[in-house]
Amino acid sequence: MFPDLISIGPFTLHSYGLLVAMGFLAGLFVTVQIGKREGYTSQQIMDMGFLMILGGVIGSRLLYILINLGHYLQHPLDALKIWQGGLVFSGGILGALIAMGWYSYRHSIPLWNLGDLWAPAASIGQGFGRIGCHLAGCCYGKPTDSCLGIVFTHPHSLAPLGIPLHPTQLYSSLSAFTIFAILLFLSLRKTYNGQVFLWFLILHSTARLWIEKYRWDDRGTLSGTSMTVTQLIALCILLAAIITLFVLKSRRRKQGKAPRHSP
Repeated sequence: MFPDLISIGPFTLHSYGLLVAMGFLAGLFVTVQIGKREGYTSQQIMDMGFLMILGGVIGSRLLYILINLGHYLQHPLDALKIWQGGLVFSGGILGALIAMGWYSYRHSIPLWNLGDLWAPAASIGQGFGRIGCHLAGCCYGKPTDSCLGIVFTHPHSLAPLGIPLHPTQLYSSLSAFTIFAILLFLSLRKTYNGQVFLWFLILHSTARLWIEKYRWDDRGTLSGTSMTVTQLIALCILLAAIITLFVLKSRRRKQGKAPRHSP
C-alpha cells in the first residue's frame, strides 16, 4: 500500500502515524460531545485523553514487544520504532484502563462512568488506526484466493509482497466502526453505569477472536495449541465482561425491586 506518504529530506510522514493521530483526534472530538451531555468540561476531557492515549500506547507497545520478545532482545532499539507499526489493541485497552483508574481515583469519579464516556472513542480510534495498519502493511492476513485478497507491492511495506492476503486490517477497521455506531446508540439509551463500556469489551473481543483466525503475522502461540496470545487475552476479557455485565444487571434488578420506605 502506502507506508510512506511524504518524504522531504530526512523527514518522512508515515501513513500509520498519521492515521493513529486522526483516530485520536476523532475519539477526542466524540468524547467532548458525549462529555458535555454528562457534565464534563472540555479541559477534563483533554486531561483524561492525554493520560489515556499515553497509557494506551505504552500498554499496546509493551504487549507487542512481549509477544515478539526474541526479536526485541536482539534489536532493542526497534522497540522505539512505533511508526513502523506494532501495537496490540488489547494491550492498549489495559494500559488505558490503568490510566483511567488513576484518574478515577485522583478525582473521585466512578470508574464505570469514565469507561462509558471513553468506550465509543476507543472504537472510532481503532477504526482509523487499522486503516493505518493497512497502509503500512502490518497486522496482515493469511494468503487467500478469494476476491477479497489484497496484494502488497511497496518495498517498505511490512507485509509479504506479491501474494494476495486477507485484508485483516480492513476487517478490524470495519468491525471497529460498526462497534462505534452501536456504542454511540447505546450511550444515548443506557440504563446503568458500565453498560456501554462492557458492551465495548464484549463486541471488540468477539470481533478480535474471529479476525485473529485470518491473521498471518507472528502472533505468538500458546504451547501445544494454535491459540495466539492475543486470542487468549481477548477470550479472558470477553468472559470477564459478560460475567460483570450480568452482575451489574442483577444488582440493578434487585435495586429496582427493593421496597421504598416512606419518610
